[in-house]
Amino acid sequence: MQRTRLSLLFDELGDQLSLWLINPWRRVSLVIISLLGGYFAAVALSAIAGQAAIQDVTVSLILVLGAEVISWLVYSRRWRDPALVRKVPKPLWIDCLNSIKLGGTYALIVEAFKLGS
Repeated sequence: MQRTRLSLLFDELGDQLSLWLINPWRRVSLVIISLLGGYFAAVALSAIAGQAAIQDVTVSLILVLGAEVISWLVYSRRWRDPALVRKVPKPLWIDCLNSIKLGGTYALIVEAFKLGS
């Protein structure tokens, strides 16, 4: 890729963002925001799908497949270094994706309890 001013700007912004995210409190806050965002998205999606009652099976299939793909990605063995037999820390985006999945699953369980009572 050519070294244009725009590519240098994006490289510099990426470096500054990665340095900013090294702080553990910022990392935890992003994971919590992802958890709450997943909760909100699942509640909104279930309300929309429940109101329309047209694509219930399709939406539930997409949600289950999405949760399984995220689980496969998060809990796969690719985050372990077999030569050193130690765990390699997961990137922040993997933790945030897992947090979105957990928030969505929790929201759907809470919605199921609300419907059952």
